[in-house]
Amino acid sequence: MKQTEAKVRILRPALTGAFFGLLIAIAFVCGFYVRDLFPAQVYVPSVPPDDAGFPLVDEVQTLLDQIYLREQPSYTERQYAAIRGLLAGLDDSNTFFIDPPVAQSEADVLAGTYGGIGVLVNREASGAFVLYPFADSPAEAAGIAQGAILLAIDGEAITPDAQPDAIDQMLRGEVTEGNGVTLELEQDGSTEEIFVAFDVINVPSVVWRVLDEDERIGYIQILRFTARTPEELTTGLTELLDNDITGLILDMRDNTGGLLDASLAVADEFLDNEPVIFEVTANAEQQFDTSRGGLATDVPLVVLVNDFTASASELVAGAIQDNERGILIGQRTFGKGTVQQIFTLSDGSSVHITSAEWLTPSRTPIAEVGLIPDIEMIPDENGRDVEIGEAIRYLQATLQ
Repeated sequence: MKQTEAKVRILRPALTGAFFGLLIAIAFVCGFYVRDLFPAQVYVPSVPPDDAGFPLVDEVQTLLDQIYLREQPSYTERQYAAIRGLLAGLDDSNTFFIDPPVAQSEADVLAGTYGGIGVLVNREASGAFVLYPFADSPAEAAGIAQGAILLAIDGEAITPDAQPDAIDQMLRGEVTEGNGVTLELEQDGSTEEIFVAFDVINVPSVVWRVLDEDERIGYIQILRFTARTPEELTTGLTELLDNDITGLILDMRDNTGGLLDASLAVADEFLDNEPVIFEVTANAEQQFDTSRGGLATDVPLVVLVNDFTASASELVAGAIQDNERGILIGQRTFGKGTVQQIFTLSDGSSVHITSAEWLTPSRTPIAEVGLIPDIEMIPDENGRDVEIGEAIRYLQATLQ
């Protein structure tokens, strides 16, 4: 099995901490990404007509320049505020603007690989920034402990008002000889400085195992949809099938989405030449179908979902449910069924613009509705995984 217990243990706080928060901010809010189909690009606007523009904004800025008591934010910060105000007027929470550091973090998350030291950054309620190294990462190899408090990066003190994404970018860089960062940390009751060299960091998006409860059943969890997900899923399915599993649980609870192309490739492994989604734009409609020959088109299948299952994961779950390929167990999904195109602006910031809506194969809207599981369950108050227990019981009855 590719994933060791150590890796799973180290990933768990990440998913429930900083990185899960980052995914919420990126994939959960943004919906489907179509970066693969419409690559992020610098947008060059056309010349507006003479009566276009924002003359009232110019009037207000003139008044501010003449009489405002205090120092104004920078010109760039004022532009960002104006852009956010313009987009807010659309009344579409999925069309929005993000600053350059967050835009770069988003790109790294969706790619699933980057140059850096391999840690997750989490800001505690106290304002302290805490590090959680990935397994087998440069940070772990350099001796950074789980929960080490970050005090400074290359001599620059980290204050409570710093932005986590900006700090995260300071811990990343080009992988060249001697390139890295010097961190001042508080860990194990003392303060120390540690130099960590940059290396290629691969963030897994898929974990899998044969269930101890019943070795006939394989378990695959897709944490998010990145560029690496299809390859990782193929590896996981191949290994499970080589272990002669005859039933499969696909866990997409807390999966807040990601890349559209990755989700279509995932659906390919479970559906055999069947419809996945309908894309509806302002002027057209297009149907997307799976291809033939997926690895797990015949294995009895259960999909686990919850109220944090969103966007790309809803696409896959809805296609499996509508094509009667498997059943859904859990809670009603979030209901993120719109598509955002991503445009990188000239300063590295980006804007996400809603451009389409997705319908399931039965032409059921996902946006604001979500998917209703075939077996709805109430989460256990004591933290027991009742959904996976129900999935095992269902598959055992099917396999008898």
